Parts: sequence; structure tokens; C-alpha cells
Amino acid sequence: MKLSTKGRYAVMAMVDLSCHSKGSPVALADIAERQEISLSYLEQLFGKLRKGGLVKSVRGPGGGYLLSRPAGQMRISDIIMAVDEPIQTTRCSPGSPAGCHHNKGRCLTHDLWEELGNQIYLYLSSVSLADVVDRRILGSSGVFRPGFPAEEPTGIVAAQ
Repeated sequence: MKLSTKGRYAVMAMVDLSCHSKGSPVALADIAERQEISLSYLEQLFGKLRKGGLVKSVRGPGGGYLLSRPAGQMRISDIIMAVDEPIQTTRCSPGSPAGCHHNKGRCLTHDLWEELGNQIYLYLSSVSLADVVDRRILGSSGVFRPGFPAEEPTGIVAAQ
């Protein structure tokens, strides 16, 4: 599967923007510092996010970026697609009838990987930016996160 840093960094930056804007523009330099992403790289990404209608820029002193609509109305797939990051799980061009073999045939597992890509896209389309900001995405780390109920791991009895 190919999801480069472009898509991951765009999502990280948008989550940061959503967390820190509180109605005021956020400077890219602040996002870059908090997320440890190159400022010049963020400038490129935010140019694409602006063209994609996901953020608005505010010029002048105190300027920066704002979300163009509420975080609950913005899907993670919107962010990834806005920065030209196709979710590709096959070697073939997405949607192309030609396969990845030299004779343009499809490999034996093409349909498997293509369906995986479809499922990833469906999942990312089902998750809003607000879901990520509000930590409503259940991870498998088992680490307690604020906003989630703490649970005892199955089979482990707490010391008394």
C-alpha cells in the first residue's frame, strides 16, 4: 500500500489546526514546530488544502489558516485526496483496465489488493476530522487516552 508522508502529514497538520484554532488563524510555523514537520513542506501541503477548499488563509499580522468548515463535516479521505495522495494498493494505475504485468495482464491477487484499497478508502471516508480530534478512533495500543473509558485488560486481575 502506498500512503506517503504527504497524506499522513496533511492529516496531522489538519488535526493540529483543528485543535489549536479556536476561531483564530493558526500560523503554519506553529504547526510545523508542534508536529515536527518542515515549514516549507507544510506550505506546499496547505496550498493544496486551500485549493481543495479545506482551509482558508488569513493574511497579515495574526494571520494563518482556519478550517473552511466544521471538523465534523470534513472526512479524512477529503484531506488525503486534496493533497493528491491516491490510496493505492496495487502496482497498476487505479481504475485502469490494464494490469501491472508486462503483457498488461492483472496479477493473480489484483482483486484482493484492489478491494483492500476500496476498504481503506471507505474507512477513511467514515472518519471525520472531529473524530480524530476528539479521540473517538479506537486504537489497539491498549494505552489509556483521555476521553476513553479505562478498561482492565481481559484476564488480568488487579492487585488488591
